[in-house]
Amino acid sequence: MRCTVFGTGYLGATHAAGMAELGHEVVGVDIDPGKVAKLAAGDIPFYEPGLRKVLNGNLSAGRLRFTTDYDDAAEHADVHFLGVGTPQKKGDYGADLRHVHAVIDTLVPRLKRSAIIVGKSTVPVGTAAELAERARKLASHDVEIAWNPEFLREGFAVHDTLHPDRIVLGVQRDSTRAEAAVRELYAPLLDQGVPFLVTDLQTAELVKVSANAFLATKISFINAISEVCEAVDADVTLLADALGYDPRIGRRFLNAGLGFGGGCLPKDIRAFMARAGELGANHALTFLREVDSINMRRRTRMVELATKACGGSLLGANIAVLGAAFKPESDDVRDSPALNVAGMLQLNGATVNVYDPKALENSQKLFPTLNYSTSVVEACERADAVLVLTEWREFVELDPAELADTVRAKVVVDGRNCLDAARWHDAGWRVYALGRATV
Repeated sequence: MRCTVFGTGYLGATHAAGMAELGHEVVGVDIDPGKVAKLAAGDIPFYEPGLRKVLNGNLSAGRLRFTTDYDDAAEHADVHFLGVGTPQKKGDYGADLRHVHAVIDTLVPRLKRSAIIVGKSTVPVGTAAELAERARKLASHDVEIAWNPEFLREGFAVHDTLHPDRIVLGVQRDSTRAEAAVRELYAPLLDQGVPFLVTDLQTAELVKVSANAFLATKISFINAISEVCEAVDADVTLLADALGYDPRIGRRFLNAGLGFGGGCLPKDIRAFMARAGELGANHALTFLREVDSINMRRRTRMVELATKACGGSLLGANIAVLGAAFKPESDDVRDSPALNVAGMLQLNGATVNVYDPKALENSQKLFPTLNYSTSVVEACERADAVLVLTEWREFVELDPAELADTVRAKVVVDGRNCLDAARWHDAGWRVYALGRATV
């Protein structure tokens, strides 16, 4: 089949390459000529493991191309995926839908035959129905709106696109073509037994934000418990292991630490709260305010722990920060807890040297006043404390004995509870960690 994908960021570029990998003829569309030129040349403007290979393979095979031309896109296919960003509004919790509206307003008048627009972006519930009405007023032909939320994890986006754990499709009540078209597009995945759930539009919209809200709640729950553990010198990691054996709870995402960040979870739960308020159901999601508060409080707590590790003051301290991306296997620094902490350390008088395997360029754009290093050793040179704030494998597997001669003080602060504390302690290091006693 033929399809287009509007938006070529983390979601859109991955989805376009993934649909081509499934055998379809795909056109990726973006208003940024620079981004389109890079992608057309096989260059990805962000880091996502495995994507470059899939992208270039399908460019070479002729199944994938990129353009800024909406007329070209409208002519190319009858199924159009919408994967543009929905960032948080400035000064507001709500989602900014300008990019979503712009695609509808620009594409629909150019459609010369019946078409299906399938939303992938995370939007407030009710958006799809509003877009359907918006399209109806602009269209000269029948345009169906459907919603197919994405469940991609940065760092695993290619795998999640080609091996999803479920496919959800919301359709209009009077839809006649959307389900059949999407089933055909995803046929190779459905043949593998991937569950396919068809819902109304509003349920499909709610699935993604509900999933993110639940995930954020689970992460903030264990971080709240870690605060209690710190008060009584209990070990939150062992506690989480014990909880994880309960099949009703499970161990995944019970890793206490610095908390969540990135371009999805924080803004999505805030937009969810904002939309609930608009619908008169604000009391239903008041707990998410505390989830958000707990998460943000972890950053302050990390600064406090680093201060303690440096003897009670950060003034004049030389601190190595290992990690800037909000999670490993990504160069995304949007709302990154690690980079936020690095900035606060500097504001409190420390000299901060940051190293990240992939996110340095993006970090420098956001926090240009920090010092950036090209290796772990360079960042740790004469450090009074080493902070591990993103759990890259490179950091988890560090040899504390080899690093000992580089630092000024053998002090490590584990912000992700990812280090083998006993191994570092046995090598003569003082180990601090969130939710665990100092060793």
